[in-house]
Amino acid sequence: MAPTPSAPAVPRPTERRVGDRRGARRAVSADESWFKAFGPVEDPTSPRAEEADEPPSTEDADLGDAETAGDEPTPAAHGRTAVEGPGQTTFARLFRTFIGARAVLGMALVATLGVVTMFGVRPSVPVATVSIIYAALALSMWLMPRLWGAAGPQSLARLGSPQWLGTIGADLVCFMLLHLLAPGSSLNYVPLLVMPVLMAGVLTPRTMALATVAGVTLTLLGAAWLAALSGGDITVLMTQAGLAGSGFFILTVLVGELAGRLAREEITSRGSLKLARLQAQLNRLVIEEMQDGVLVVDRSGRVRAANPAARRLLWANGMCRPAPFQMRGVAAWEALVRTAERAFVDAAWPEAGRDVTLDFAPGSSRTLRVRIRFTRKAEPQGGEEFCVMFLEDVRILQARSRQEKLAAMGRVSAGVAHEIRNPLAAISQANALLAEDARDPDQQRLLQMVTENVQRLKRIVDDVMTVAPGQTHDVHAIDATAQVAAVCREWAAAAGIAVGEQGLLQLHLPDESLGALFDPEHLRRVLVNLLDNARRHASQNAGAIEVRLDSRDETRVFLSVSSDGASIPVDVERYLFEPFFSTRSRGTGLGLYICRELCERYGASIDYRLRHAVGVDRNEFFVAMRRSVLGTPETKVHADS
Repeated sequence: MAPTPSAPAVPRPTERRVGDRRGARRAVSADESWFKAFGPVEDPTSPRAEEADEPPSTEDADLGDAETAGDEPTPAAHGRTAVEGPGQTTFARLFRTFIGARAVLGMALVATLGVVTMFGVRPSVPVATVSIIYAALALSMWLMPRLWGAAGPQSLARLGSPQWLGTIGADLVCFMLLHLLAPGSSLNYVPLLVMPVLMAGVLTPRTMALATVAGVTLTLLGAAWLAALSGGDITVLMTQAGLAGSGFFILTVLVGELAGRLAREEITSRGSLKLARLQAQLNRLVIEEMQDGVLVVDRSGRVRAANPAARRLLWANGMCRPAPFQMRGVAAWEALVRTAERAFVDAAWPEAGRDVTLDFAPGSSRTLRVRIRFTRKAEPQGGEEFCVMFLEDVRILQARSRQEKLAAMGRVSAGVAHEIRNPLAAISQANALLAEDARDPDQQRLLQMVTENVQRLKRIVDDVMTVAPGQTHDVHAIDATAQVAAVCREWAAAAGIAVGEQGLLQLHLPDESLGALFDPEHLRRVLVNLLDNARRHASQNAGAIEVRLDSRDETRVFLSVSSDGASIPVDVERYLFEPFFSTRSRGTGLGLYICRELCERYGASIDYRLRHAVGVDRNEFFVAMRRSVLGTPETKVHADS
């Protein structure tokens, strides 16, 4: 049996970094081009597009989100840095520069022939022919680069490649021919060899560049020797050729070092650019996920950046349009505009912030806690052009503060309830002993009052201990359909209530079993509390109390208990789930509070709404539970509320 090929090993991050550094060193080694590392590689961290800076004005478009593409900014091409260029690498830009210089040099050769002809110096036909051929070749490469293919470090590192033959090779042949064909001419063609020497030193590997210069030097020495055979001074000719060759060697080494430095700088800049883009993406992700609103506002009242939380706070329903947009001209934002103007004028803002009210419409407003920070703290703030505004909904702040107080009170209450249990048990036992010997009706009545109040205190203690923090529970998926049906029928039997179409209680349960993550006993506690509350305020008509269970998606199971009683006043609705709040004189005010705490313990939620139905409105309490496959265990849940 042939062995199964193993999967390629995935290098660890440390190995990748070492490999990157080795690759950077190889890019400037003696056997490779200085710019071999700089191919047109797509940067995975580079953004594809940016939002346009100029959005529609508030007079021409609604600032709120709509289900149309017109509300989104028009994408624009993302500007590149000087290192990358508009779609080109540094090697490609240098190559294009050399191609342009060759075209200029070719036209200069032809123009020189015309000028010397005008002054009576007629160049030879071979010289004119070579000059015209070189000019045509250089111009064609400059005007039609696609005919020669894409030039890269790998292509110029091979002597037989079309790019090398059409540039460095053609320059060497043409300029050496001009030098050999016009030995006695007043025109000196040796300086033209600087062009191929420069291209070889910058764009080819170091070994090839030095080999190119060596070939040029040997050719110059050979031409000097031939000129000496024709009667020239061999000492002068060989000295001139040797000095020219030495200069070419020095030039090659210098431009090679400069090219190496440029290559290393580009490697560093590319790495810094990737890190900067990654950091920008991380910052953007953090800001977008923040619960507090963040706005970047300039002196003209124009919002340059806004996270989703800020866009929700600035709009009555939903979200306003993405930044940038102008706040001036929108009536609801005038208070915020004045706040920004005041901050720029005062050049300071209280650390704790100030409250600003946004009036969206009559009867609809939102109060925000606004904290302002300036972008440059080290400089005088008189020249500030931007400020960062942090927005928080005052209602959320108050709810958070209230929740912290309730949590502290819950811990204290749990401790007090635990201490009450022992003396309460002693009182109950002593009262039972006294009841055995009591014969007087007045004494029996007093002992019965003690018994009732002891039982009431026990229920309060049990309620407080039920929601005490620090308890741990194993959560499993339960059959919510069967559990709700059993609890409702048990509760109806105990209360003497008929169940069915003509009964006071009507059940609307699905045919299939719905799995929900909840403790069976705690679900029973929640449902009984809601049924007791509904019965207390419902009429005696058929269907006055309705229980519904359904699932609208694969993630949630919804349980609702509604009644046809009088709607709950608005000033009472906001305190429904507060502890110790009750509209009854003998109520403990812990029923709905316990329901909410138990729901949050299992990742569920409970809320109230006035449901408009045909004929009569109904008070509805609905619970959204996490759905799960029956028999699936979950990890332990800690009651830290």
